[in-house]
Amino acid sequence: MRQLDSAQLTRVPTFADVLEAAARLRGHAVLTPLLESPALNAKIGGRLLIKAEVLQRTGAFKFRGAYNSLSRLDLKARKRGIVACSSGNHAQGVAAAAQILGIPAVIVMPADAPAIKIANTRSYGAEIELYDRYRDNREAIAERIAAERGAVLDRTFEDPDVVAGQGTAGLELADQAHACGAALDAVLIPCGGGGLISGCAIALAEKCPDAAVYAVEPEGFDDTRRSLAAGKRLRNDPEARSICDALLLPTPGALPFKINSALLAGALVVSDAEAGRAMAAAFRHLKIVVEPGGAVALAAVLSGKYDCRGKTVAVICSGGNVDPDTFCRVLQQASSKEI
Repeated sequence: MRQLDSAQLTRVPTFADVLEAAARLRGHAVLTPLLESPALNAKIGGRLLIKAEVLQRTGAFKFRGAYNSLSRLDLKARKRGIVACSSGNHAQGVAAAAQILGIPAVIVMPADAPAIKIANTRSYGAEIELYDRYRDNREAIAERIAAERGAVLDRTFEDPDVVAGQGTAGLELADQAHACGAALDAVLIPCGGGGLISGCAIALAEKCPDAAVYAVEPEGFDDTRRSLAAGKRLRNDPEARSICDALLLPTPGALPFKINSALLAGALVVSDAEAGRAMAAAFRHLKIVVEPGGAVALAAVLSGKYDCRGKTVAVICSGGNVDPDTFCRVLQQASSKEI
């Protein structure tokens, strides 16, 4: 696998940063399990390991990066508060971390975000500013609020400390796979802005250098796949739609794309229907609830988009914050013959 030349990039997190983040998160983040199902292994013809970040604090991996970043703020910055943008999972991660650290938080969220994500974010004490995902500029809204209040502006996946924090999921995955005697051939990870997969790619390049790392995206939002092929960041069609609400960003993050361009083996794309069948499979065989965007890496394996025959493959199920009505509808639509 190619190595990342950090000398050519600006403020790129390193493996040492991921290790430091892991130490900072110890006692705060959950060491999520690495699950395995004989039935799923038989289905794919290989060995499948599933990192269940749905069991992370706030129900998604996002707490890792949020806490790592916010815990580094000095007392003056903490008093000023934080303003962040999120479709829901980062919102909850920031809100929970801010609550622990005593930091006032305002979260700019799309009005069509799942109700459970909005309610959970409020439950952690954050103030919410809603916007129209398809008409408004969330970054401009967040910048205005931060300027008006003198608050710190959260940069999500453009923050090296957030990326390093997300990378602790990959660090744990590698250690857990080693502990169960698994030599990983590939790791598949959901990708929106790219913070999770870029952080994990840094960790995996060090811990599992022979494992190919793939991003997985929903149809219509394959900006990372197309950007990797083009060698520059491309945007998604603003008319595109998907049930994978956690992954509906317009373009890859600049910092994650620099990392991913150097370290990823490629990117795969799955349909909403395939994501839904993966959600149903996770519920049936692993007894976990996975949201649509959190299920795309599992979907790539179960649909055959990535051929696992004779291989040992790990996937991350990145989040489980899905409205009950949506989850029930997906389960009903998924054919039992396909899971």
